[in-house]
Amino acid sequence: MLALLAERGAGKTIDPAEVARAVAGSSPDAWGRMMQPVRRAAVKLAQEGRLVIYRKGRPVDPADFKGVYRLGPPPPD
Repeated sequence: MLALLAERGAGKTIDPAEVARAVAGSSPDAWGRMMQPVRRAAVKLAQEGRLVIYRKGRPVDPADFKGVYRLGPPPPD
């Protein structure tokens, strides 16, 4: 997940499905099962300050968000 963010570059976001496909392959049956583990990993990394979870272009609380989301790098220090 963090490698994909680094590849995308500063200020860019990734779709969590991209992470699932990178881990499980392109078959919908394979990567679809990875969506919940990807979400759990994203929440953990967001709580550690290593990435930001966005919903509708705005950062959200990693412990309390629903629906479609994207992942982005944390703001520069």
